[in-house]
This record gives sequence, C-alpha cells and structure tokens, in this order.
Amino acid sequence: MRTPAWCRKQAAAVGRACEQVIAELLAEGALYRLRAAQGVVGLADRHDPSRLEAACAKAITAGDPSYRTVKGILAAGTDRGQPAAAATGDGGAGAFLHGAASFANVVAMPGTITSDELDMPAASSGHRDHGEARS
Repeated sequence: MRTPAWCRKQAAAVGRACEQVIAELLAEGALYRLRAAQGVVGLADRHDPSRLEAACAKAITAGDPSYRTVKGILAAGTDRGQPAAAATGDGGAGAFLHGAASFANVVAMPGTITSDELDMPAASSGHRDHGEARS
C-alpha cells in the first residue's frame, strides 16, 4: 500500500529535498496529489537517489516542487549542473514587449481632449466669447 505515510518514509530515505517536495505535494489534498507523490518517489527506481535529491532541490529553488518539474530536470540532466536561480518576477508570464515609449504614439479618438489641449490657456482653447458680456 503506497499511502502518504509510505511516500514520506521513502522520501526521507532519499534526502531532505525529496522529503520537502513530498511534504509540499501532500500538504493540501493529499489524496488528490498522492499519485504525484508516488511518482516522485518512484523516480528513485529509475535514477540514482543522489540525482533525485539534486533534482528535488533544484525544483524547490525554482519555486515549482512538482512531479512534472522533478521528472523534467532529471530527463534534461540539469540536476548535475549549477543550482537554479531563485524564482523572481512574474514567474514567466507574458511580457509587453513594445516598451513604455509606444504608449506616446496613441492616436486620440475624435471628441477626446488630449494632454496638449489641457495645457493650453483658456483664451486659445477654441472657446470664444465673441464680445458678449456676461453678468
């Protein structure tokens, strides 16, 4: 029976990083993520436990301690290299690549007031009294 307790015990035998990955997988909804935890522990059968430990450490550092990430690290062989840099920024979300300067090139819609018109004095804004006195 490969229960959550069994997964934790097997992960502890591999190392601290593997144990942390399993703990994070089983922290919430253990029964829903049990297969992923079993998969991570099962990677020790196909790979050297020291490589699995290194891959788990790299996945934790990258901010994604999941079965898919650990398996991908092992498959790519990046567990042997430099440790991954800590996750920063938006986590890989799409970026606006045109830069802030492109916002200045927006064409005004008809009937809108532009920033140039706001800076103009009232006398030259296009509104004229035509000599009528107001009381």
